[in-house]
Amino acid sequence: MADYNNPAARGSATTRDTAIDEGLRSYMLRVYNYMVLALITTGVSAYAIFKLAFTTEATGQAINSVYYLTAFGQSIFATPFVYVIMFAPLAFSLFLSFRITSFSWQTALGLLMSFSLVMGLSLSLIFATYVAADIVRVFFISAIAFGGLSLWGYTTKTDLSPIRSFLVMGVWGLIAASLINFFVLQSTSFDFIISIVGVLIFGAITAFQTQELKSLYFQVGGTGEAAGRIAVAGAYTLYVAFINMFMFLLNLLGNRQE
Repeated sequence: MADYNNPAARGSATTRDTAIDEGLRSYMLRVYNYMVLALITTGVSAYAIFKLAFTTEATGQAINSVYYLTAFGQSIFATPFVYVIMFAPLAFSLFLSFRITSFSWQTALGLLMSFSLVMGLSLSLIFATYVAADIVRVFFISAIAFGGLSLWGYTTKTDLSPIRSFLVMGVWGLIAASLINFFVLQSTSFDFIISIVGVLIFGAITAFQTQELKSLYFQVGGTGEAAGRIAVAGAYTLYVAFINMFMFLLNLLGNRQE
């Protein structure tokens, strides 16, 4: 047993604790950097596609009273290809959810960036659908909520692992409910309920995944191939959680273009 009355022993323990804290911070920073890079890729690609596909000049098919489709926009949003745009992120996400940790961390990171580009193509529609000021406002609300939940997940002493099964079932339930509402019910009231539940589930996923990443650090350390794969996989999960929180909140709080 360590002699904690011994100054040398206390100094050694302090040094180890400091090294662990610094290593954990570096590891978590790596995760958040990957996540932010994916978000930037999504934002830039979404806005670029929006500028190419939509115009305020009445030269093509009207989307609303403000925006019209350009020739490029009509080729992707006024054809059956729009369904590919809408559902490709879901298919890509399911693939990454099951396989992302089976690749090298470099390949996994490349897949995450590819996924963020596909998501950007899908999200380009929001710039023509919602008022720009509301998009910015909801983005900052989402960022504050995400940051607070992630910080709580990082610092809480409560074990969040028991809610893992609930979160998994909740995500599958959201997917099923969203598809049923989109293709069958087309109910604005049900859509409102889905958005509220979605915010709650992905908020919980944010806290849970942050705690999970912290736990995994102590299992595999902050360096090496395994740590790299876990960092990318964690960034992917947090990225998906943020995007979904943002979209559900935008559906709840955003004003649509008339």
